[in-house]
Parts: sequence; structure tokens; C-alpha cells
Amino acid sequence: MPNETTPDAFDGPAAGDAAWPAAREVAHRAGARLLETAGASAHENIELDAAISRVLGRDVHAASEIPHFAASAMDGWAVAGAGPWRVLAGDARTTTALAPGQGVVIVTGSPLPEGATAVLRRERGRLALGVGDAGELLHATEPLADFADVRPAGREARAGERLFAAGTKLTAGHVAAAAVAGLDSLPAIRAPRVALVLTGDEVVTAGVPGHGLVRDAFGPVLPDAVRGLGGFVAGSVRIGDDHDATVEALGAADADVVITTGGTGHSGADHIRPALTELGARLLVDEIAMRPGHPALLARRPDGALVIALPGNPLAAMAALVTLGAPLLAGATGRPMPTLQRAASTERFGPLPGRHRLVPARLDADEAGVRASAAAHRGPAMLRGLADSTSFMVVPPAGLEPGAGVDCVRLPWS
Repeated sequence: MPNETTPDAFDGPAAGDAAWPAAREVAHRAGARLLETAGASAHENIELDAAISRVLGRDVHAASEIPHFAASAMDGWAVAGAGPWRVLAGDARTTTALAPGQGVVIVTGSPLPEGATAVLRRERGRLALGVGDAGELLHATEPLADFADVRPAGREARAGERLFAAGTKLTAGHVAAAAVAGLDSLPAIRAPRVALVLTGDEVVTAGVPGHGLVRDAFGPVLPDAVRGLGGFVAGSVRIGDDHDATVEALGAADADVVITTGGTGHSGADHIRPALTELGARLLVDEIAMRPGHPALLARRPDGALVIALPGNPLAAMAALVTLGAPLLAGATGRPMPTLQRAASTERFGPLPGRHRLVPARLDADEAGVRASAAAHRGPAMLRGLADSTSFMVVPPAGLEPGAGVDCVRLPWS
């Protein structure tokens, strides 16, 4: 998707700390611009077995009626006209038509023979010998309405009816319905290619870290998080805290979006900002008025690729990912800004002037409404609080009182 671009007012200002809502808006517009500049190359047809979590690029319509034949909703007999009915040999699979006064055995889902006017359930039918050469006759033990237990053709959808709208993020249910509709592929927006650049001399990837070292919290989590937000992980590299290595990794990443972890501060060991400057990148969001996650940033390389730089503290990184990554990838796949869910806080939060706080929380619903219960472990370097959380509460700068409404943003895996 990257394409040569020039700065314009589309992005919005980057000076100073961006307010949390403004940072989301800038990220969403930047993602939408990726899709716009990609044009026709952003669209492709995908096979059904690869369609889950992809986003439709255009409306999908039924090619024919669904179901395309009238079928039985129950086991029993397909019958024509008023009873009693003479039962034919075989079943509905071998009998293509019925005359008035005839019936045939049928099972759930089988097509109705031509001329059938109803299905008589097995438990509501009684077989008895007829008079003379009438053979075996079927009697209804209670009145039978016309078209009883018949699934008519087109009951689920009419030919040409829209099944799914453009912008729909596909689930297993959508894919199953598409298969029933006789579709073999779906028109999708190409998932943005995301490259991961994980930094830090102190990071180890296995075992219990030694003194002064930390275990990698991003490598196992970020790929699934990116997929949950609508991206495709095209590659991942791990580098130390080195300026030249950072410049090389950020500049060489062949992707629509580059997500980095760590190195977003202003110390001599933080190389993300100087590397972006050396590459000629333009800052779109230069720090966010939020806690945790304040040092996060969003930039655009000269070739149009976007860079999301996450802080090194794990919880801060996840807070920044839902703030910048979720809106950006939504925009890049033609979706609206991710919606916030309203819930009632179960505890008090004092004011923090000028900053929003993102607090991991679990949302629970009952007859009284939706409650947001903040996690106990919620320091910027902690991940334990995310284990049982479904969302981040977005605590406004003025704080909250118990029972007050609060916006919540969903975690990528919830």
C-alpha cells in the first residue's frame, strides 16, 4: 500500500502532546489515506478458508434464492392435497412429483416433490390399511395447515438480496453463510502488511531472565494482536539499542505499517525518534496526553508507510496499540473508527489534569447494565492485569466517581 506522499492538512497537527481522542482521529485518517492511495491494488478476492477476520471490500449479494428449493423442516411425509393419503414406495429423494391424495416419506432438509402442499410430522401421522385396493393410507392425527413445516425457497434470502455490507469484518458465521449461498470466494480489502521491529538489549526470549534482563512480552503477543485488529504480520526483526541498526530496520521494513516496541523516549539509549528523523519521516502524533503510553508516536515515512512506535513498558505498549493501531488498521481496511462501549465504573479515580488514563478492566453485564471493574495490577510495566481484562477503561482527566459512566475500548483479543 505505501505510495509516495507529500504532507498536507489531512493528517492534522503533530505539535505537542496529542489529546487521546485526537490521537485516535489522526491514526484513523492516516489509515484511511493508506487505503485511498492504494486504489485498486487494495482489493482482492479471497477463498472462504482464508476469509475469517478479513474485511469486505464491497457488498455481497445472493446469486440465487437461499435455500434455492423448498425443503422439509421435519421428518415425516410430504403430502399433496387433503388426506388421507396413499403412501408411495421409496422416499422424497426418488419421488419427483405428487398428485393430490399422495404422500411420500421425507426427512429434514430434503427437497419437496413437485405438487407437495405440506409436511406431516412423523409423530402426527398414522398409517392404516385402506379399503379394497387403496393399500396403506396415511391419516393426520390433528388438522394439517397448508405448507406446514415447509421451508420455502428464498426463505433466508431472495436472489440479488444483499447478504453482507462492504466494511464487514468477516466471522466464521459470515463464511458459513457465504458457503450456503454457493460462493467460493469473497471480495476483501487486502490486509495491511505489518512489520514488527522489537528493540532492547535487555530483552531475552526464553527462560527466567537474569539480573537486569527482562523477558520478551511482545514477540508472542503482537502478531495475534495485529491480526485481531485487521493486519497481516509480514515479518518481525529483533534489534539491540543501536542507532544504525534502528535506522536500517525502520527503513528496510517492506510493509504498509511498521510497529516498533521500546526506544520511544528521549534518552541517549532511545533511538526511534532520531532514526525517524534521519529517514525523513514526518511525525503525525508526537506523544499522547495519556497514561500509560505517553511516549508513543505515529509517523509517516517518505514512501508513505506508517510507523507506530510503542513504548517499552508492556502495559503502556498495549494501551498505545489500542489508541493508535486499532484506529489506523480500521481506517486502512475501510472500517469506521472503532466504537467505545459505555459502562459504569465500580471504583473512584481522582483527577489527572490534562491526561486520559487507560486502565485494564473487565466488563460484566447484568440487568442493571454494564459494569467496568478495573484490574488490580495495572502499573505501566505490568501485564498481569490484562490476563482477565476485556477492555481498557478510558478515565477522563477529571476522574471518575463510583457508578459514573466511562468509555471503554476493547482489547484486540477480546
